[in-house]
Amino acid sequence: MDPLPLLLLVAGSAAVAGLARRTSVSAPLLLVTAGLLVSYVPGIPHYTLAPDVVLPLLLPPLLYTAAADSSYLGLRSQTRSIALLSVGYVLFATLVVGWAAYLLVPDLPLTAALVLGAVIAPPDAVAATAVARRLGLPSRITTILQGESLVNDATAITAYKVAVAAAVGEGASWAGGIGEFVLAAFGGIAVGLVLMVPLHWLRTHLKEALLQNTLSLLTPFVAYATAEQVHASGVLAVVVVALYLAHRAWQVDFATRLQEDAVWRMVAFILESAVFALIGLQLSFVLGGLGEYAVIEAVWYAIALFLVVVVTRFIWVYPGTFLPRLLSSRIRKREENPTWKAPFVIGWAGMRGVVSLAVAFSIPHVTHDGEPFPARNLVLFLTFTTVIGTLVIQGLSLPPLIRALHLPQRNRRHTTLMEAQAQSQASGAAEERLDALLADERNTLPQPLADRLRTVLDRRRNAVWERLGAVNKVTGESADEIYRRLSRDMISAERDVFVQLRNARRIDDEMLRTLLRRLDLEEAAADREETG
Repeated sequence: MDPLPLLLLVAGSAAVAGLARRTSVSAPLLLVTAGLLVSYVPGIPHYTLAPDVVLPLLLPPLLYTAAADSSYLGLRSQTRSIALLSVGYVLFATLVVGWAAYLLVPDLPLTAALVLGAVIAPPDAVAATAVARRLGLPSRITTILQGESLVNDATAITAYKVAVAAAVGEGASWAGGIGEFVLAAFGGIAVGLVLMVPLHWLRTHLKEALLQNTLSLLTPFVAYATAEQVHASGVLAVVVVALYLAHRAWQVDFATRLQEDAVWRMVAFILESAVFALIGLQLSFVLGGLGEYAVIEAVWYAIALFLVVVVTRFIWVYPGTFLPRLLSSRIRKREENPTWKAPFVIGWAGMRGVVSLAVAFSIPHVTHDGEPFPARNLVLFLTFTTVIGTLVIQGLSLPPLIRALHLPQRNRRHTTLMEAQAQSQASGAAEERLDALLADERNTLPQPLADRLRTVLDRRRNAVWERLGAVNKVTGESADEIYRRLSRDMISAERDVFVQLRNARRIDDEMLRTLLRRLDLEEAAADREETG
């Protein structure tokens, strides 16, 4: 196997994603566009989106990072909205889009049309949640989009399996389909519940951060493979395990958390960049496989189906938002009355992604009778155009749409105030603990060192409050920001001296690494305060 195409894909996609961070364009959109353009450059290697690679090898770590970055408590508070989108909407979209394709494309069997509906039913909210966070949308919208993207793949993949079984002649029935769906859903959750406790126990009992992070990297694959072995949903198993481990991440040591955060950020960056670039790189392959369908004819089908996909989401989202309030007085009392704006954003944020394409490429080439799978190439083309259309049209228009709607932004001052109050309460408890420890003769310290502990404690307590205070008239920085900047400059000066001493051979490289790691941890702590 020639490693050059893989290296080119990773390096090129990482470069484009890095460029996107310097612009206002979302990385997924820029990566797909770059892939589209590069796919027609002469001499570029042919890349195939192999489902036997994407689903078991790429999907689990992407799901794991997304779930670990979510809030279990936040997702639980939005269970109804997430379930309506990730289960109800996906099944609704499968039926509506499938029926529309059946009416639109001549001679397309209903079973094959439902396969297409299941393939393009699940939105991929990576791009949408990135935009929501960058623009400071209310956390409720971001949480709903995140939760939907975590669970909807399981619904869509199960619906796809049932539809394919019917299309290839395996005699699938509605009762069998419902039974398979229930087995996959509850089985996946059950596998996750069974695995999460022993995996967490093992995490907390491994004493080396290197071993703990090796386990962390293996965890999503273990959960996914175990669930798939018993014909359950590997997606749900990964999500359940990730949410549990993330919720209890405070129980592992600091070195593990620092390493784990860095490792998974890198893994997510590389995988997300590569898979979105792969979407764009499929264009020439998909067009070449249209076969008996004329390109102009297929394009008209694609435009019509794209409109059906967009409208179908709004048809589901608005009743799903307002009907529960009309039917339940408890919901009306417990939740604020929503406006039309938030559902509109959620409806427009239904961009499709790599899972749809990976599932489409896994459609069998022949039925049980040995006949070619009906309109397989057209299904691939319509999946591709829907993914591209939603990413380009909705992806480009989502940020200006959010700005135009003037949705309430997150109250950053209120958030900072809550952080300051929490820090003050924690610092008070720490001060009481310090007084008790210093009263014990076994913990006697010289007064300067005891004072240093109290100074560090006061620094943490006052840092957040200072962000609410006055700013420097010259730089516009708060006292806390100036403190962090000066601290980084001091650390940089120390680092330069250590390197000079090593170059002068007054200390060796081993000692240099020890000293630099100490400074790195201090700088990392300051950086997390600033970006957290």
